[in-house]
Amino acid sequence: MDSNKIEEGVRLILEGIGEDITREGLAGTPARISRMYEEIFGGLDKTPKEYLETTFKVEESGMVIERDITFYSMCEHHLLPFYGKAHVAYIPDGKVVGLSKLARTVDLIARKPQIQERMTAETADALMEYLKPKGALVVIEAEHMCMTMRGIKKPGSKTVTKAARGAFETDKELEDEFFRLMGGIGS
Repeated sequence: MDSNKIEEGVRLILEGIGEDITREGLAGTPARISRMYEEIFGGLDKTPKEYLETTFKVEESGMVIERDITFYSMCEHHLLPFYGKAHVAYIPDGKVVGLSKLARTVDLIARKPQIQERMTAETADALMEYLKPKGALVVIEAEHMCMTMRGIKKPGSKTVTKAARGAFETDKELEDEFFRLMGGIGS
C-alpha cells in the first residue's frame, strides 16, 4: 500500500468537505487512516492458500461446520463497513483443516473492498480449491452501513447470501441437514 497516496487522499477529502486539516483533532487523521487501511485492507495481496494448505487425514467424512464467524469488511461501492457472521460447512474427502483456519479464511477474504455476494462465493470457492472436499456451503449474514447510516437508513436489516458447491449443490437433503444443525440462522 502507498501510505503517502492514502494520506494525501484523506487530506483532499477533508478539505473537500470544508474542514481545516491543520486543526488539532484532524492533524494526525491522514496518517491514522493510512495505518487503519493497512489493517482493514490487508487481504488484498494474499490468498487463503496459506491457511488451507495444511490438512490432516481423516477416515470420517461427516459435515464440518464452523458457525458464527464474526467478520468486518468494507463495501466497495461506498467504502463503508459491512459486518456480520459467516457460517461455513464442508464435507471432507479424506482430509480436514484446523478449525481456526476456516475463520482465518473468512477474515482474509473480508479484508479488501468487497461485496457480500462475492465474499460468500470466494469463501466457498477457496474451500473447494484448497481442501478438495466433497462439497462446501457458506452462508453470510451482514448489516451494511451503506444501508443504515445513509440512503434508505434501515438499521438492523440484514442481507443473507449463500454459496453452495459440490455435494451441497446436488443433494438437497445435505443442505437441509446443514440448516437443521444450524438451528435457524440469525435467530
